[in-house]
Amino acid sequence: SSHSGFSAHAPARRGALWEAGLVEQPDSTTSASMGDEDEKWAKAEKAKADGNAAFKAGNYMKAVVAYTLAVNLSEDDEDVGLDSLDGPIEPPAKSANPSIQIYYANRAFCHIKMENYGSAVADATKAIEAKADFSKGYYRRGTAYMALGRPKDALKDFMQLCKLAPSDKDARDKLKACQKIVQQEKFALAIASEKTKPVSETVDVNSMIVDSGYDGPRYKSGEVTPEFCKELMEWQRKEKVIAKKFAYQIVLDMIEQLRSSSTLVDIDVPETGEFTVCGDVHGQFYDLLNIWEINKPPSEDNPYLFNGDFVDRGSFSTEVILILFAWKLCYPKHMHLARGNHETRNMNKLYGFEGEVTKKFDEDLYQLFCEAFCLLPLGHVINKKVFVVHGGLFSKDNITLDEIRKVNREQEPPDEGLMTEMLWSDPQVPRGRSPSKRGVGVAFGQDVTENFLETNDLKLVIRSHEMKEEGYEIEHSGKLITIFSAPNYCDQMGNKGAFIRLDGKTLTPRTTAFAAVPHPNVRAMAYANPMLGQMMGM
Repeated sequence: SSHSGFSAHAPARRGALWEAGLVEQPDSTTSASMGDEDEKWAKAEKAKADGNAAFKAGNYMKAVVAYTLAVNLSEDDEDVGLDSLDGPIEPPAKSANPSIQIYYANRAFCHIKMENYGSAVADATKAIEAKADFSKGYYRRGTAYMALGRPKDALKDFMQLCKLAPSDKDARDKLKACQKIVQQEKFALAIASEKTKPVSETVDVNSMIVDSGYDGPRYKSGEVTPEFCKELMEWQRKEKVIAKKFAYQIVLDMIEQLRSSSTLVDIDVPETGEFTVCGDVHGQFYDLLNIWEINKPPSEDNPYLFNGDFVDRGSFSTEVILILFAWKLCYPKHMHLARGNHETRNMNKLYGFEGEVTKKFDEDLYQLFCEAFCLLPLGHVINKKVFVVHGGLFSKDNITLDEIRKVNREQEPPDEGLMTEMLWSDPQVPRGRSPSKRGVGVAFGQDVTENFLETNDLKLVIRSHEMKEEGYEIEHSGKLITIFSAPNYCDQMGNKGAFIRLDGKTLTPRTTAFAAVPHPNVRAMAYANPMLGQMMGM
């Protein structure tokens, strides 16, 4: 059977797929012996071909299922089919099929595409264990480590890749780019250890000159009106940039306001009122404008909570964050913002926000945004009954709201602990807990959700953090809802976005889904670290 799963009359296309690491070149050593084994391995190759076709069509979950079947057919052990699709498969002492590393590496690539970087690391490791000199295994694992913001681990894999493929220019380029990032991190740490004052304490906004030809919105500290916000929306819609001085003032005033906030914020919605919760926006400014077109802009009668991941990936992240900050300054008690895992330095360095701010404004403004992000609340409780958090719940039971209130939010997220779990965790179908497929946080089942709700006399968890086909998903018997507000995520996923409205009296969630709207011709990830975009095939 064909190794690639693609027709013989398209060798150029197949060559491109091999270059992209989607398929492995045929190797005479992979032909199976006759008999049952031969039949199983032929079925494995067929499953791989199905996986390749699904991958090519952008259906990564379907591809994972196919590659999992290929792996299971290739193992000697009869019991290996009982694994979870997302988890790594424990191989027997000896793997029968000499192509098995290809199936693992292909599945790792699917997990990278689906942002399941923890699962990608596990699968790439299995590929390396199956064939120690399999260069693609190191390539995939290095990519996943990079995406997790672990460049030192990635560096080891790219060094090994270069040893295995010394004449491969692409491998050398990846190694150089990775070394550069590790150097930058060392440099940043050295500067930080010199205890330099934060930009908010040293910047002199008064000395900034607004160009005499500037005819855009003018920000006046302490006098933010809905009219100003609407003017800024319109100005940015036309792809125009607010004067640097005003951008600085908005962020400085936001820092000042957020200083008096807390890690967990209580929101009161009157019985006759309604409240809207939005999920990830990810720099999709034109889709954000569309939410306000459908559901009206923020006001005292139309309060909002945006539940993190305002920036990164989408290439209008500065426009998104400036307008969210402006509305927050206009309605401090009726516009709420929560921190997501992308309101963090290591994500912004990779996924575009740092690059975008420094290109449209400058490095100091980016540093100011980082200060503001460290002051954002990590969670909200609506009418003492609905808990809203970006990622999810915890690796331990019986966590109380008071314990969450005591978490120090004024930092970059540590490697583990309550803060990191609030930003990164995901729900799962099985009960109990599992290691996260993302490689950070925890996957938690319905019993974990029920324990948290019971412990704190709550009735519902609303969280974001995961792209959903319909923009939302109701899970854990209705006790948990995921809401995601970035339609056609990254300009390629074809999903809907959604938001939730709750009435103050019964807090019954009602979802509204919406499709993507056109945006100017700047592709997603345009400002991201170019190495990351290349490695993920974007």
